Amino acid sequence: MTTAMPDRVEPAGPAMEAPANGNPPDFTTMMGHPRPLWMLFMTEFWERFAFYGIRWALVLYVVAQFYDGNPVGEAPAGKLYGAYLALVYAGAIFGGYIADKILGYQRSILLGAVFMAAGLFMIAIPNEQLFKLGLATVIVGNGMFKPIISTLVGKLYAQGDDRRDSGFTIFYMGINSGAFIAPIITQILAKKVFGIDSMPAYKVVFIASGVGMILSFLWFWFGRAQLKGIGLPSIGKDGLGRIAAVAAGALCLIPVFYFLLTIDAGALQWVLSIMFAALCILILVEGFKDGRVARDKAIAMLLIFMFNVLFWCFFEQAGSSFTFLADKIVNRDIGMHGMFQALAGESTFPNAWFQSVNSVGIITMAPIIAWIWLKMGRANPSIPRKFGLGIIFNGLAFLLLMFALKSLVDPETLKIPFWTLFAVYWIQSIGELCLSPIGLSMTTKLAPAKLVGFGMGGWFLSTGIGNNLSGLFAAEASGEGGMTVTSAHAAYTSGFWILLIGGVALFLVAPLIQKLMHGVK
Repeated sequence: MTTAMPDRVEPAGPAMEAPANGNPPDFTTMMGHPRPLWMLFMTEFWERFAFYGIRWALVLYVVAQFYDGNPVGEAPAGKLYGAYLALVYAGAIFGGYIADKILGYQRSILLGAVFMAAGLFMIAIPNEQLFKLGLATVIVGNGMFKPIISTLVGKLYAQGDDRRDSGFTIFYMGINSGAFIAPIITQILAKKVFGIDSMPAYKVVFIASGVGMILSFLWFWFGRAQLKGIGLPSIGKDGLGRIAAVAAGALCLIPVFYFLLTIDAGALQWVLSIMFAALCILILVEGFKDGRVARDKAIAMLLIFMFNVLFWCFFEQAGSSFTFLADKIVNRDIGMHGMFQALAGESTFPNAWFQSVNSVGIITMAPIIAWIWLKMGRANPSIPRKFGLGIIFNGLAFLLLMFALKSLVDPETLKIPFWTLFAVYWIQSIGELCLSPIGLSMTTKLAPAKLVGFGMGGWFLSTGIGNNLSGLFAAEASGEGGMTVTSAHAAYTSGFWILLIGGVALFLVAPLIQKLMHGVK
């Protein structure tokens, strides 16, 4: 690798700037969409491979490595996982601002990928301080990467382009394709190739994810010319000094995020709430400057962000309390011992593979849900009501768990049937399809024109607040001495009622929010 870099991270030759009128360049199409969409699809595929490759292993690794396998480590592991996810998404607020005002979108993605790869390799070192320092490095890198690539997808389409929502759905399938394959590959590497079921080689999981992040970097590096200038820094903001300054600032932020990972989750919630309040003020100020319509759109967006917090608080049990549930309370023996032993090195359905169920649900159901929205025509639910449906489906998943832990527990093994947790992930996937891809598209439409990247950071910050709350909720599900049927049933019952009330409330206020959106669909 050479040490010198050009002023702009683009191939040699004349720079191609995006049209000054705000409309995207005239892209060639591929399968009905701008060709760069597919480049961004694969860039995100490998980034999600890296992100989800470690998801199944984190809490299990923390308990095994830093608590010697003692179940008392489940609650702190759940809180750490929640805090990590929260800060991953909260970091997006800084990344959005940096990309909008300082670095440009393309260079932000590339620099973020470098930091993420470095952090993933760091967490492979079996030391608790280095582990948290590596997580902090991933957080910093993700903040510069994650919101920006989603924003670039929006910039491929003109305002009013009917392909925009379907483009985001395709992009979302790229996310879930990477998320599907990652747990399967990393589990096989950890338990079949380099380890065994009783002693997984967790460091291989983290190393494989780091390699995935390098592939993401390379895919974007060689494919970014397709963007025809979209995401390049403006003239006067394209010097190497800005890259060096942002990199130095990112290095200074790593100890800050390390500290936030070590504090109590309740204290972190206060920090995140203050950040969210500040973001709301900045977006509202910009909205007021741009007139009544922009102001109303900003208010509508921020109201939906509030409900987004609720959804992700319970959805993100997948990487924490659901992992312990699968490990201890779900009967994973589904009578396919030979196949699982040959493929995964285990005699039962691997715990890690539950992380792929959600992605299978998304990939399978996304075209069906999109077709349903299309067939409904003018009866198609508004964006707020789709969000309400997402929250209600999430609640139905907890209703099933509540029922299973009350009525389906085997008295001899104290386990619930395999199909119940499998169905929970599937039901949550339907809820996610009602909410998450629509939310990405909505933010690009409602955010003030000068702060679209910042608005996307707000979307991820609201997700992060929900994720930190998910860690607190997961700790309740595990209890002080590790998860039991009783502790899980009590927590998941509360989760059902909270989600049901929240979903119904959003349905009731949906007409008001839709009015504030001034025709945005």
